[in-house]
Amino acid sequence: MENTVLHKAATRGLADIGWLKSFHTFSFSNYYDPERMNFGVLRVLNDDTVASGMGFGTHGHQNMEIISIPLEGDLEHQDSMGNKTVIKNGDIQVMSAGTGIKHSEYNRNLDSLVKFLQIWVIPNQENVTPRYDQITLNPEDRKNKLQQILSPNPEDEGVWIHQNAWFHLGQLDKDFGTTYTFKKKGNGVYAFVLKGDLTINGQELNTRDGFGLWNIDQIDIKASTDAEILLMEVPMQL
Repeated sequence: MENTVLHKAATRGLADIGWLKSFHTFSFSNYYDPERMNFGVLRVLNDDTVASGMGFGTHGHQNMEIISIPLEGDLEHQDSMGNKTVIKNGDIQVMSAGTGIKHSEYNRNLDSLVKFLQIWVIPNQENVTPRYDQITLNPEDRKNKLQQILSPNPEDEGVWIHQNAWFHLGQLDKDFGTTYTFKKKGNGVYAFVLKGDLTINGQELNTRDGFGLWNIDQIDIKASTDAEILLMEVPMQL
């Protein structure tokens, strides 16, 4: 299809270092594919599983909007701004790294895995004051509809970032269909299937597939089975 890109789940990069298993949709760390550097300003989409009691030691970031979406388990976060929190399924966490931030992330449980999505978005402002936020979402608000979880506007639903981006989560029953209309002209949408099977504009997608579309105004989504989806609308121009 024209103005689309399809990333099947099995084509993602994989880092498996024992305590961490991380699938990379886009080039990251030791996984490099010049054809898969980004989707517009969406730079990183990592699908991480962390072993019990393990995690990422203190490390730094600058000038990046970093979003974490826990899928399973409890992830403990600590940063150089003095935040010490736990995020779990149903939460969304955002950090504006700006002029610089250091943080660590650990699986706080000794008997279960942590699974979460780590997403990086290139900001539209550099060297902002570092910022941290997290909220708990209401899962009922995504039942057979698209729940906004991120936007550019602090007053809107969800968290906000320094970029004209909008994220939505949907939990769709089999055979349910819906339409997503782009918020801003010139943006694209990257869809990531968390669970199940569905079609977007006729393209069949399965669990953990990614599908990007641009130069259109809206997309049609139809669930083939019970399915969960993350839609990330982002500017296509860096």
